[in-house]
Amino acid sequence: MARLSPDAPPPDISTIGELKASGYTVRSVKSEMRANLMAKLQSGEDIFPGIIGYDRTVIPQIQNAILGKHDIILLGLRGQAKSRIIRMLPSLLDDYIPVLEGTPLNENPFAPITKQGRDLVDEHGDDAPIAWMPRSDRYGEKLATPDTTIADLIGDIDPIKAANRRLTYADEEVIHFGIIPRTNRGLFAINELPDLQPRIQVGLLNIMEEQDIQIRGFNVRFPMDVMMVFSANPEDYTSRGNLITPLKDRIDSQIITHYPRTIDVGIEITEKEAWQDRATESDGLAVDVRVPHYFREIIEQVAFEARESEYIDQKSGVSVRVTRAALEDLISAAERRALINQETETTVRIGDLMHIEPAITGKVELVYEGEQEGAQNVALTLIGRSVRTIFTQYFPDPSDKESGRPAYREVLSWFSKGNAIDLEQDLSFTDYAQRLDQVEGLKSLVDTHTSPGSPSETASMMEFVLEALHQNSLIGKEFDDGSQSYNDIMGSVLGNFGPPDDSDFDDEDDPFDRYR
Repeated sequence: MARLSPDAPPPDISTIGELKASGYTVRSVKSEMRANLMAKLQSGEDIFPGIIGYDRTVIPQIQNAILGKHDIILLGLRGQAKSRIIRMLPSLLDDYIPVLEGTPLNENPFAPITKQGRDLVDEHGDDAPIAWMPRSDRYGEKLATPDTTIADLIGDIDPIKAANRRLTYADEEVIHFGIIPRTNRGLFAINELPDLQPRIQVGLLNIMEEQDIQIRGFNVRFPMDVMMVFSANPEDYTSRGNLITPLKDRIDSQIITHYPRTIDVGIEITEKEAWQDRATESDGLAVDVRVPHYFREIIEQVAFEARESEYIDQKSGVSVRVTRAALEDLISAAERRALINQETETTVRIGDLMHIEPAITGKVELVYEGEQEGAQNVALTLIGRSVRTIFTQYFPDPSDKESGRPAYREVLSWFSKGNAIDLEQDLSFTDYAQRLDQVEGLKSLVDTHTSPGSPSETASMMEFVLEALHQNSLIGKEFDDGSQSYNDIMGSVLGNFGPPDDSDFDDEDDPFDRYR
């Protein structure tokens, strides 16, 4: 009997006799997944759609493990798509398989393993009924918790069943099977494996090696056909829990996941995960929020900075959920401002970045130094470092006194005269642009080095310049509730020197060293 096509209904076969006549042969789960993977690889089908950044690392290793009929553990820090990958593996199962109807363990009609199944075949022979089980019912999953028991996973004697059916404890029918045997002929996943108590992990040894289970009190082994997949965090391997050596030895392939390795890959993941198209749920109050590309780069850079920060516990990791939540908060800040000003469109501003702080503080674990700094200060530090890093991809580097800083001569001169600019969070676009236009040389600097697509993007880029100059300690910045002010970093002290003129930039000693 040929295998079913992806969208085909189950065959019109309802008895063991009809199944035999069709020529159907039963394959093990791992053989089935291997064969289906081979067919998908030959056809060029995308086996893990939506999984980004693993094309040359994790995905080939998973495919190799399946081709080798291996049980697998995915080892990686939080937010590395481990659970999502595991939940995609059932797509490699057949669309339907025949099971003996009325039995508890999805039994092979040709080789029943329980007393109920054997009795059914003995009584009805080739007329024994079968059902067709879809792949969606062949996946089981359990989050490992310290209170998980052997009865939960493997099974135990059910005294209530024995009493109700007047059975002795010697009768196999008093057994209550756990979640793993009920996933027989399927795929079973355990997330956060080290959280299982060691004595519970011992109960998995037979399944992994001998492919059977034994329920206490019965001298009977039930052969299992199940592929086991696990996930774990490296920190849990050594700190929160332990993975016993015999179990680790029985897991054929340990595959290490990782965070995005480039900004572009991170942006692609965040674009896919973040909720950005909000018009469908706005009840007619939709605001068109534009997010220039450099904001997406800044948000991804925040995650990269966090993964190297001395304030953050690197063993806990920095999830990609940080960037998803940060982008959503950024868009929400701009959306809120537009609604307050009755605007139908707006562009994200640098000042909106202060509103991504909640997306950072709730998702990182601080070390002692970070606790001393405070979560909010750490978040602002990460944002500032990211702005400084991304800025140099669009403008001359202000930290380079020879080739970079002279580009900002006119802007810095304006601030050195004692001028300041206040940018409240809820300013309308008109007021926002007017205040930025006061800074001499700022707009011409933006026009020289970039090509904004609209006046609002120009204004946002102008603020980008001011923030970068602040992050390079060339102008000052003060925060107040809902507003920020850029000013001369040295105030009246620099006023004593007078405003610089062009000749200052020709001298070996740069007068703007005073800003340091």
